Amino acid sequence: MTGAQLLLAVALLVANSPSGPAFYLPGLAPVNFCDDPDKSDCKPVIELFVNRLDSVESVLPYEYTAFDFCEASEGKRPSENLGQVLFGERIEPSPYKFTFKKTETCKHVCTKEYDLKNPDHKQKLDFLKKSMLLNYQHHWIVDNMPVTWCYDVEDNQRFCNPGFPIGCYLTEDGHPKDACVINSEFHEHDTFYIFNHVDIKIVYHMVENEAPSARLVAAKLEPKSYKHTNPDSPDCTGPPMDLSNKLASGNVKIPYTYSVTFEKNDEIRWASRWDYILESMPHTHIQWFSIMNSLVIVLFLSGMVAMIMLRTLHKDIARYNQMDSTEDAQEEFGWKLVHGDIFRPPRKGMLLSVFLGSGTQILIMTFVTLFFACLGFLSPANRGALMTCAVVLWVLLGTPAGYVAARFYKSFGGEKWKTNVLLTAFLCPGIVFADFFIMNLILWGEHSSAAIPFGTLVAVLALWFCISVPLTFIGAYFGFKKNAIEHPVRTNQIPRQIPEQSFYTQPLPGIIMGGILPFGCIFIQLFFILNSIWSHQMYYMFGFLFLVFIILVITCSEATILLCYFHLCAEDYHWQWRSFLTSGFTAVYFLIYAVHYFFSKLQITGTASTILYFGYTMIMVLIFFLFTGTIGFFACFWFVTKIYSVVKVD
Repeated sequence: MTGAQLLLAVALLVANSPSGPAFYLPGLAPVNFCDDPDKSDCKPVIELFVNRLDSVESVLPYEYTAFDFCEASEGKRPSENLGQVLFGERIEPSPYKFTFKKTETCKHVCTKEYDLKNPDHKQKLDFLKKSMLLNYQHHWIVDNMPVTWCYDVEDNQRFCNPGFPIGCYLTEDGHPKDACVINSEFHEHDTFYIFNHVDIKIVYHMVENEAPSARLVAAKLEPKSYKHTNPDSPDCTGPPMDLSNKLASGNVKIPYTYSVTFEKNDEIRWASRWDYILESMPHTHIQWFSIMNSLVIVLFLSGMVAMIMLRTLHKDIARYNQMDSTEDAQEEFGWKLVHGDIFRPPRKGMLLSVFLGSGTQILIMTFVTLFFACLGFLSPANRGALMTCAVVLWVLLGTPAGYVAARFYKSFGGEKWKTNVLLTAFLCPGIVFADFFIMNLILWGEHSSAAIPFGTLVAVLALWFCISVPLTFIGAYFGFKKNAIEHPVRTNQIPRQIPEQSFYTQPLPGIIMGGILPFGCIFIQLFFILNSIWSHQMYYMFGFLFLVFIILVITCSEATILLCYFHLCAEDYHWQWRSFLTSGFTAVYFLIYAVHYFFSKLQITGTASTILYFGYTMIMVLIFFLFTGTIGFFACFWFVTKIYSVVKVD
């Protein structure tokens, strides 16, 4: 069990402890079921909800209602939080309803009939075929848990997929695509096979210390395909339900059916009911390898920094201060030479201060979100909570952004404070929103469920303009009101000439080298994050991610301090932008990795999907650039202030 799983389990166990009044996280309270309809404290009917359908071969998810499946006659749609809407989740009631402990066999749900001469019918059937070709997957939910399809993979491992395909396709040369390999009866060439029957097994355990009622601990299904001897009264017999590509006329009837069985299992606790899904996902050993790899880099860097700090710097400072006490201190050398220029305001100080403000906002937001995720508050069971938490935190953290931007802009000698406040409030968020809006227009055009409704867009804008912007103004007001940051040394009137630099101490090679080590710490974790976003795999390893976040902060800081020291020794005092760009360059490696991931790991096809992938990647790259750049700048600022405050200067 991984650290994050353990934390999640602990949080759920606390929620589920029978002693005293229980504390439940929102959306995580257990529901009791029983077969007695007269009891008020338990439910006799188990409802199945359907989520949007998605595919690893397309970035475009679609609502359940976009397909011509059986629909619920009535039923209340669960309310979605902001995070769910932004991630394109659309949960709806379904016509599949079960009575607790009542076994059903081949229960008919509905029959869909298509007249191939009717253009509307033909369009619906073609959309269904196209979705099977792209391997679109159903996502069903029972009692806030995914209904999983478990099957054997190599090495006798059992993989539980929180989705199952609509159907599959056999190519013209008889090659089975995707799920068509599961059944030898799928043998017709150039034919689609639709999974129109599901065998559902619901596993429950009896609640201890309470009235006889049960809690659901697993819901599994197996998709099957039956043509049914008589489509109007299905009997779950006959050959598989095939849809030939060559069929141009006539009628097609697709009956949808299900069977449900119940199984008692008191060994699985309600609090650990997600474990079988999470444990079936491989790669935990790779995670530990990744952490060890990152720690080796950190130890190596820490050793380097410690050596510079303790030995070289200590010697430098002792030597400089000793020379000051002797009369023959004629010539200064090394980093002490640039003490009169080290705090000279950088070029484009306005832009740098704005980036620092936005970076601080993102840094605090990431830390707090991951901290909550580690405690189990933002588990996969609490749908959309991670995104909601991040957005709300970002909105509320306008004050630190305004404050940091104002403080540094003032210390850079800037006077256009109104421009500074407006740019802090609108520049970086504006770029992200513009990109997001363009992506949303494409999703609207494709009628995808991931398109954000107009009302939600207005709500996001209202959060930005009515809460984040005023908070940024308040932060900036306090930032400008305070005295400018006091530097330990005075800045000379005339700037000092920088000697000609060797290749290694020039800005560009240093910046390119500076991003390699932080990226080396995170790239394995990055693979899992990209998998969870684009391959629709569940991400739950927040313990690992929090550890990697801490390692990333340390690595960015140490790599920047190291390079900063080398440049100062080469008498180059332009450290402000360089420190920001050195660690910020990690984002460029992130972009290169995302391009490599797209071409080597994903099977995404279609122009819209490709544009969406790179559009959303650019948002992630910008956020990552601001985040890592800010870490580098603060580390270098602390380092420079520290070393010049302990050396005696005339």
